[in-house]
Formats: sequence, structure tokens, C-alpha cells
Amino acid sequence: MDFLNNYLIYLIPVLGLIGILVMAVKAAWVTKQNAGDGDMATLAGYIADGAMAFLRAEWKVLGGFVAVAGILLAWSGTTVATSSWVIAISFLIGAFLSAFAGYLGMRIATKANVRTTQAARTSLAQALKVSFTGGTVMGLGVAGLAIIGLGSLFIVFYQFYVVKVAGSSVNGEAMAKALDVLAGFSLGAESIALFARVGGGIYTKAADVGADLVGKVEAGIPEDDVRNPATIADNVGDNVGDVAGMGADLFGSYVATMLATMVLGREIVSHDNFGGIAPVLLPMVIAGLGLIFSIVGASLVKIKNETDSVQNALNIGNWASIVLTAIATYFVVQWMLPSGEFHMVRDEVNGVVKEGIIPFTKNGVFGSIVVGLVVGTLMSIITEYYTAMGKRPVLSIIRQSSTGHATNIIGGLSVGMESTVLPILVLASGIYGSYYFAGLYGVAIAAAGMMATTAMQLAIDAFGPIADNAGGIAEMSRLPEEVRHRTDNLDAVGNTTAATGKGFAIASAALTSLALFAAFVGVAGIEHIDIYKANVLAGLFVGGMIPFIFSALCISAVGRAAMAMVEEVRRQFREIPGIMTYEGKPEYEKCVAISTKASIREMVAPGLIALITPIIIGFAFGPEVLGGLLAGVTVSGVLMGIFQSNAGGAWDNAKKSFEKGCDINGEIFYKKSEPHKASVTGDTVGDPFKDTSGPSMNILIKLMSIVSLVIAPHLNGHPAATSAKIQKEMNKQPISAHVVVKAEKSV
Repeated sequence: MDFLNNYLIYLIPVLGLIGILVMAVKAAWVTKQNAGDGDMATLAGYIADGAMAFLRAEWKVLGGFVAVAGILLAWSGTTVATSSWVIAISFLIGAFLSAFAGYLGMRIATKANVRTTQAARTSLAQALKVSFTGGTVMGLGVAGLAIIGLGSLFIVFYQFYVVKVAGSSVNGEAMAKALDVLAGFSLGAESIALFARVGGGIYTKAADVGADLVGKVEAGIPEDDVRNPATIADNVGDNVGDVAGMGADLFGSYVATMLATMVLGREIVSHDNFGGIAPVLLPMVIAGLGLIFSIVGASLVKIKNETDSVQNALNIGNWASIVLTAIATYFVVQWMLPSGEFHMVRDEVNGVVKEGIIPFTKNGVFGSIVVGLVVGTLMSIITEYYTAMGKRPVLSIIRQSSTGHATNIIGGLSVGMESTVLPILVLASGIYGSYYFAGLYGVAIAAAGMMATTAMQLAIDAFGPIADNAGGIAEMSRLPEEVRHRTDNLDAVGNTTAATGKGFAIASAALTSLALFAAFVGVAGIEHIDIYKANVLAGLFVGGMIPFIFSALCISAVGRAAMAMVEEVRRQFREIPGIMTYEGKPEYEKCVAISTKASIREMVAPGLIALITPIIIGFAFGPEVLGGLLAGVTVSGVLMGIFQSNAGGAWDNAKKSFEKGCDINGEIFYKKSEPHKASVTGDTVGDPFKDTSGPSMNILIKLMSIVSLVIAPHLNGHPAATSAKIQKEMNKQPISAHVVVKAEKSV
């Protein structure tokens, strides 16, 4: 036990390394599987080449951004005592690992897709094994890289800024400086995540809309038909948006959650066996354990027969990882945290705890972790209900498709709006419950508990795009119907898991943003955000507007790119003879080029809004107004994220329901029927909702909070913050006699 007490800080990166090693073994297994015949390999090659072309173009743009941002961060780090130019190095490492995490996921996905198609020729069980193993590679890679990166940098910064500085305190400015520099890692990760998610989302939906509207509706062929010029771009989009973008997204979320908890943990005085940093180390230890138990849970995902439920198999693995993590976390909390009561340094004055502040215990910390796990689970269940086939919300959209395109749109919008109610109530209860158990640290550690099994959540999420690609390759290769039936089975489950994954991500983002918000308030030197003040209330309203203009830019970008795609697909059908009879070959590369150029060009404006707005508001109006802005963007962003993701997911599965036949008022309708055409329109509207602007909301609110946290030391001496402190001190003075007299006379 003494060994663990002395070397626990070094064990954290080792846990991440274990995840990377298991990832390598599983990646090797996927690569060894049969890739099918020559036609299948050729189609898979087109998809892989298109995905790499997009990533190279994206990296060129992001490389320039990272270089400029790094220089500015290095300069700003030298202007305040609680930061350093080293924050630029931390930022660069975070940006690189975030991009690398997305690259790893994309590479394995473009190998697993065609191998899943080939496996579907034999059995559903083998197809699930290949596709889910591909997803597991991505999940373990993202979580492993995050733990290794954050854990290793913390070791370096802790040694350099705290241990080697004589007289430094783990609760003082030395640790604050170490964590401020470490925040650069999270800033780099989230910056890349936002551009990757928005750019990938624009790419995939522009191609998807073109393939749907012209291929399905106008030409009457499946979107994945080899005759459809946009089909390769559509399948490339699944990889750059739903895989590479999602990998960078959850890498950033994972890191931001741990960082927020560490920043708040610094303010807790803990007489433990780890030099007083147990509250800082705890979120990283929980993440490491969650990674190990995600490996265990992933090994339980399997089926035996064609009739077995794929969803149940995924649920068994997911539940196992969550339950095992919860049990292990209890013993870890009991071991790491000392007995007695805790409170945050900000909650005391001259060594005395402020009135109304309730101290918490290590059992309270564990209670908060359990709250986080429960919130994450409930969010997934609720999201599944609103987006899954056969449930009331999706069935209501199907029924409304019978009366036309407009009523389908109305039905989808109403389902999306309704779907915000239960998640918000669950989130509100989770915030209140976690705060009740352990204060602001409890809210942060609840988010850390929720994100502990990120590797498993991401494995479940990533297998969907792999299965979708596998179905596309099966369709393009004109394989037997039974093969497409198996891939459609996996794809339908993948649509639901993708929606539940987005619900899980937005829930964790809400808790993480609140924790980052609390950390920002402490570092910026303000005690509260008073919305009674006109300027703060104005900031609140501006913050509430940000997710709307952000969504507008994303959706309009998809619309413009989709128009170009539609025109190109129509041109090819019109000018290239023999496409419909399989005699002419479509020019796939031109559709790929349209999506690539549009996504790279259009991703810049939304990204700059998230990065620049907090800087302008903070330095122009002070930290309290910036706090109002963050509150507004968090509440509005969470609602918009849930609404858009669930509406899009419900529209998508309403459309897919027609593939097996839908009973509407006693009559069965199939693909190519009028209700199906209405559902295709709804799905087209929902595409940018669920895959572009919706999932970007969680990155938006976290990135703006992280930017605010990074600039918080610079705002500590802002005139607005200084005047607030002076006013606070004046309010402490005794009331003058003449005021008392006037008060008495007025009675």
C-alpha cells in the first residue's frame, strides 16, 4: 500500500498505456480479417482515400490556427504570475493528440467497414464482432491518449511548479500555476474538436443530402447504390464526421471533465497520504479505472444467433462497465480521501467557514459520482426512447408522414422539443444532487464519474458508422440480400446508439461546463455572478443567442454545400451516359471534392465565434459580464443540443422504418411510397441537426468555458472586478447614523 501511496501519480499514465496496448492488439485483429473481393476492396479504397484527403486539407488549415494561437498563448503566459509561456507547449500537445485520436478512429473505421461487410456474408454474430471491435479500437485509443497526455503533463508540471519550488502549497498559487498551464492541453484538444466536428459534420451532411434528394427521391435508387455519384462522398462523410470528428470531440470532453475537477480539487485542503493532492488526482484515477473496466465490458458484447438482439448485447457490455466502475470507485474514494469534513478554500474567511456553507465528506464525494453515473444512464435511456424505432415518438412521425412532407416536419420538430423536458429535469436533479453531496467539487466529480466509461461509450457509438459503411459497401457491391439485411440490422442499432451517445455527451458537457464555470469564478477573483446588474443580464442574453447563430452558420453551410452537391449529381446523371444501366461510371471524386472544399471553408466562422467571443467580452466588460455570457450559452446550448440531436435521430429512424414496412391506419407502406418520400424529406432536414450543429453544441459550451478559464488570470485585475471588490468591502462597513435615522423616520 505504501508503494501505491508513493507512486499513484505515475500509475495514471500506465493505465492509459494499458488501454493503448489493448487497442493495438484489437486493431491488429481487425486488420487480419478478410477484406472481401476486388470490387469491395476498390470501393473501400475510394472511401479511405477520400477520408484521408479531407483530413490532410483540414490539418493544413488547423496547422496555421494552432501555430498562431500557440504564439499568442506563449506571450500571454508571460504577462501574469499564475501562468507561463509553457502553456503554449501544453496547447500544442493537446491539439496534436486530439487530431491524432480522430485519425486513429478514422483509420480503423476505413479498415473495419469492408471487413464487416465480408463478415456479414457468414453471420450477424461475426459482423457485430468485427464492427464493434473496430469501434473498441477507437474508444480505447481516445481514452488512452487522453489519460496518458493529461497524466504525464500533470506529473511534469506538478514537479516543476510545485515540488521543486520551496515553500509552495498544493492549495496555493504554485498549484494554480501548474493547472493553468495544464489548461492549455484542454484548450488545444477542444479547439481541434470543434473544428473537426463542425467540418466533418458539414462534409457528411452535404454528401448525405445530395445522395438522398437526387439518388433516392429523383432517380429512385438507394443512396448507397453504386450508380449514385454522391455515394462515396456519403460514406467518406460517415468516417470524417461520425468517427474522426466524434473521436476528437470525446477526447476534448474527457480531458475537460478531468481538468475542471482538478482545478476545483486544488481548493480543497486534504490531509491525505498523497501530499494533499488526492482531490486533484481522483478524477484521473477514476478515468483510468473506467478505461480498464471498459475493456472488460467490451469483451462481453457478443451474440450467437441471427435472432439475438444486438442492442441487448451492447447494453450488457455497457452496464457491466458502469457497474464495475461504480463499485471500484467506492473503494478508491475510501482509500484516497481522508476521514473528516472538507470544504473549498474559497468558502472560508480568515480560516473560518462562511455561514451557510455545508462541509462534505468522502462518502459525499462517492455519492456525487453515483449521481453522475445515474444521470448519464438516464440520459441514454431517455434519448433511446425518443429516437428508437417502434417507440411512440418515432411512430408519431411515421403516422404524420402519411399526410405529406409538411406534417412530417411538424412531427419531428415537436418530438425534438418535447425531448428536452425529461433530460433537463434529470440534469437539474443531477446538479442539485451532486452539489448537495459535495458542493461544487461534487458537480465536477459527477461529470468525471459520468465520463469514466468513455471508452465503452465511444466503442458503442463508433460501431454505428462502421456498420453504416459496411451496408453501403454491400449495396454498392450488389451482394446478396441477406448480407444487406445483416448490415441494416447493425445500422439501425447504430443510429440509436449514435443518438444516445450524443445525449450522453451533452449531459456531461452541461456538468463539465458548470464545473469550469465555478473554476473560472475562483480564478477570476469574483465571488458570484449578479444577474440583477444590467451589464451581467445583457451578457446573459448575448450568451443565450450564441448557440442560435452558431447553429445557423452550421446549417446554412450544409445547405450551401448540399446545393452544390445536388447540382453536381444531377449533372452527372444528365451528361454521363449509361450510369443507370451500370455501363457508365460516375465521377465520385468530384462529389468528394465539393464536400471537402465546402467543409474546410465553412468551418472557420463557427469556430471563431466560440474562441473569440469570450476574449472580447472578458477584456471589454470584465469577468462578471463574461460569467453572465457563459451562463447564457450553457443553458441555451444544452437545450439546442438535445432538441436538434433528438429531432434528427427520430426523423432518421422514422425513414428507416419504411425499409421493413410501416403500418399506417391499417395499410402497410414501404420504400418509394409517398409516406416514405415525406420521411426522406424529414430525414434530410434532420441531418444537419443531428450530425452538424446538434453535436457541436457540447463542444461550443465547453470550449467557451475553457477559453474563459485560460484568460481568467488576466481578468483578475480588470477594473470591473476591482470595483466589485471595493463595493463589497464598502458593504461590510457599518451603516451611518443618518441613514438609520432616515430609515426610522420612514417607518
